[in-house]
Amino acid sequence: MTAERVLSTLSSNESAAIARLIDWLRIPSVSTDPAYKADTARAAEWAAARLRESGLKVEVLPTGDPPGSGHPVVLAESQGAADYAGPHVLFYGHCDVQPPDPLGLWASPPFEPVIKPASGEVGERIVARGAVDDKGQVATFLEALRAWKETTGAAAGGVRFTVLLEGEEESGSVNLERFVKQHAARLGECDVCLISDTGMLGRGKPAITYGVRGLAYTEVVLHAADQDLHSGSWGGRCPNPISELAKVLARLWDENRRVTIPGFYEGVRELSKAEREAWAGLGFDQIDALKKVGLPPEGDVGEKGFTALEREWARPTAELNGIIGGYTGKGAKTVIPSHASAKVSFRLVDDQDPRKTTQRFFDWCSANTPPGCRWEFIDHSGGDPATVATDSPVLAAARRALKGASGGAEAALIKTGGSIPVAGMLKKQLGLETIFMGFGLDDDRVHSPNEKFELECYRLGARAHVLLIAELRGMKKA
Repeated sequence: MTAERVLSTLSSNESAAIARLIDWLRIPSVSTDPAYKADTARAAEWAAARLRESGLKVEVLPTGDPPGSGHPVVLAESQGAADYAGPHVLFYGHCDVQPPDPLGLWASPPFEPVIKPASGEVGERIVARGAVDDKGQVATFLEALRAWKETTGAAAGGVRFTVLLEGEEESGSVNLERFVKQHAARLGECDVCLISDTGMLGRGKPAITYGVRGLAYTEVVLHAADQDLHSGSWGGRCPNPISELAKVLARLWDENRRVTIPGFYEGVRELSKAEREAWAGLGFDQIDALKKVGLPPEGDVGEKGFTALEREWARPTAELNGIIGGYTGKGAKTVIPSHASAKVSFRLVDDQDPRKTTQRFFDWCSANTPPGCRWEFIDHSGGDPATVATDSPVLAAARRALKGASGGAEAALIKTGGSIPVAGMLKKQLGLETIFMGFGLDDDRVHSPNEKFELECYRLGARAHVLLIAELRGMKKA
């Protein structure tokens, strides 16, 4: 069989493939920091070169207004064989990464990738920023394309793909919607989207994700005096923005850990009995998961009436991601600061609207303004939640590919607490459903120091993409 020959090519080229991934991981493509703008562009060019080597027609296109003010998008196409009758698939991924801070907590420099033994497990792992989110997962697809081209001589094995790799996912995809609208005619030719930026249930337990949460990311600044004040002279005489901000934000949740913003739960669907039973049968161990991140069983906290998985996959949240105010250096400085700020994000589900959520939060803050203070509101954007169909032929093909790649393990249908805003946007703008076929693990330290990607998971991803292409070659459009 052709697929078996492609898998053999993939296996024989693994050392070179890992070396290529390490080269990509060395590029510090931190999209949120302007100091890394050139590096983010370099990461896009690196991916473009690999796609060209696999026979695809590739462009690196500017984004932003004016053009070039944003980070570039890699847009590539394989035309498909003359007799190809399957779906036109849009593969989406991203080239950018999260900031590596705090640097002192990394066991090795974040942009000097190392391969280490897997702690307590068989095998090895790559440790670097972007190892699993998302360069490592995208690399599984890139290497599958390379293996098909080297084995058959045809780009993507004759399957029709459009590949879209953006450089701003980790900074809110602020220019992606404009880009999609500008290229709607071209992208609208696709039938379905494929994304590898999610996770599995565990080692050897593949999964297809059918729901991701949306995101509304905000920042609020509470201002008081027009200057920092001596705490001896002014303490007890005027508002302290730090303490006043803390008091306001503490009222975001009630005693059952439900968010108190009026209208916040609009659009949240009730969990079905079937879903609750299916998730309960997955064998997820919350106590073990807590232990792996250094928390005791008492750390299992969240909205009353829901299990840990239900809270992650089907319930919205409000989170404080950072609070800043006053003097934070070494030693003492007795000061009442002129202002204090907090970064506040909301993970959304089902039909919640991130724009409405942001405005409701700002309105709630205004209604709770401390005496003598004023607010400054900053909208850092976000994205829509997405729950996708579970009965599509392409999803069934992806499950078969995962089963074959994993040696017979059935792929579970799961949701995730993370956000991939492009999925909701593509559904809204182009009517595309998304297949989330990801290979990360809960302990991959995504967005944290010592981020890693297990080589076992990398291999599964590359094999699964090879087999999915084989499945697509035998399909016909619905």
